[in-house]
Amino acid sequence: MQLEDLFKVVKERFGAELNQTAPEKKEVEIPQDLLFKCPRCANVIYNEEFERAMKVCPKCGYHARLTWQERLDLTVDKGSFREFDEGMHSLNPIGFPKYEEKVEQLSEKVGMNDAIKTGECTIRGYRCVIGIMDSHFMMASMGSVVGEKIARAFEYATEHKLPVVMFTASGGARMQEGIISLMQMAKTSGAVKRHSDAGGLYITVMTDPTTGGVTASFASLGDIILAEPKVLIGFAGRRVIQDTIRQRLPDDFQSAEFLQECGFVDMIVERGMMRKRVSNILKLHGFPKEGTGR
Repeated sequence: MQLEDLFKVVKERFGAELNQTAPEKKEVEIPQDLLFKCPRCANVIYNEEFERAMKVCPKCGYHARLTWQERLDLTVDKGSFREFDEGMHSLNPIGFPKYEEKVEQLSEKVGMNDAIKTGECTIRGYRCVIGIMDSHFMMASMGSVVGEKIARAFEYATEHKLPVVMFTASGGARMQEGIISLMQMAKTSGAVKRHSDAGGLYITVMTDPTTGGVTASFASLGDIILAEPKVLIGFAGRRVIQDTIRQRLPDDFQSAEFLQECGFVDMIVERGMMRKRVSNILKLHGFPKEGTGR
C-alpha cells in the first residue's frame, strides 16, 4: 500500500470513529506539516525525510523552493557568512497603499528585511561574495533594496577582487515600487559590467523561478550560468508569448533544460552537487583556498 493510500485510510477511520462517539465533532485533522506531497509526481513522503533529502523529491527529482537560510546552510562553510547591509529596508518610494505594512509583516514571518541576503563567505574554503534571493518574500521581486544590495555586493567584490555567486529566484520587478523597480535592472547590470571589466568572475545559479526583470538583467549576465533541474526560467509568461506570436510553444519551454539546449544555461546541477560544483569552478579559475596561500 502506498503511503498516500495509507494516509487516506487512517483519515477515514479517525473520521468514522469520531462520528460514532461524538457526532457534533468535526472530522479529525491530520497535521499539515507531517507529510509532503510532490506537486509534480504526487509522491507522498514524510516531511522529515523530504528535508533530509534537501527538499528534493526522491521519486522524480523535483527541487522545491528553499528559504535563504536553507540555501545558505547547504552552500557556505559553517560560520563563514558575514552579511552586508543587514538593516537596509524600503521607504515606499511611490507611496503604494499599505506597502510598508506588508513589508513589515513579511519581515517578521520570513526573517529578512527584503527579498535578498548578500554577504561574504567561503565555499569549501574559497572566499567569495554571495547573494541569495528568497521567493518567500514577495516572490523575491526586485525593488530598490534588492537592486541596491546586489549593486553594493558587486562593488565590494570588485574592490576586493572576489568572485560573485548569485542564487536567483524572482517573479521580476516589484510593482509596488513602480518605475523605481525597473531602474534596478540598469543599476545591477552596470555593477556586473564594472566587476567584469575589472577581471572578476560571476557565477549565476538560477533556481525556481527566475523570471521577469531579474532574468532580463543581472541573472543572465553571469560568466558561467548554472541552474537546478527543471526550474522555470523566462521573461514574459507562456500565455502572453503564445498570444503574441500566435504559435504553440514546446512543452518544455522556459525550463532549464530547454534553455541549456538554446545556449542560455551552461550547466544543470542537482542540489546535492551544487556546493562542490561551485567550489570546483572557483578552483579552476585560480582563486586561492583560505589558509593555503595558493
